[in-house]
Amino acid sequence: MGAPAGHGEPGATRVPVGLEPGQLVVARNRKWDGTAHWVVPGRYLGEDEHGWWIFQGTNEFCSRPGLAFYTESDAVLLVPRQGDWVATFYDDAHPHGMRVYIDLAVAHEWQPIRRGVMEFHVIDMDLDVIRMDSRGVFIDDEDEFAEHREQMDYPDGLAASLQQSTQELYQAVSAQQAPFDGTDAAWFTKGRT
Repeated sequence: MGAPAGHGEPGATRVPVGLEPGQLVVARNRKWDGTAHWVVPGRYLGEDEHGWWIFQGTNEFCSRPGLAFYTESDAVLLVPRQGDWVATFYDDAHPHGMRVYIDLAVAHEWQPIRRGVMEFHVIDMDLDVIRMDSRGVFIDDEDEFAEHREQMDYPDGLAASLQQSTQELYQAVSAQQAPFDGTDAAWFTKGRT
């Protein structure tokens, strides 16, 4: 697989170095072709066996090209130790009943910016696994994945791997397997204190 545009910044690593609780973490997503996607600020909470947890509070400014807004509820982002995904958890305060939003994503990289500030970079690969109160668990954006796979020339092996991971994550969320079993509740509590 060739490296996607913007991959491999100097000093970037899959495992964060020197990350301290309370530190600002700016999550920066991009697409396979290098175009900008979401930018979401948060505060690092800590790590466990699942990965690194980041609190994204209410009224934070989030943006992507063509869209910007202030968040309406708290969220907790999990950056997993392994796997091509990131998961955002929501609780009862979410106005639309969102509970879990998993982005299939590759090229996880932590990049120190300056003292007390870390960026987390990832390439969003379109596919999502979502759990909502109103719809249950479902896979989203398969049409976007198919379109971008052709337009941006996703390698066949990567595309197949992402589709398999999507099915595995769908099953894990449906079965409420860890970390999709309420593990996020303690991180919400920590983020709000």
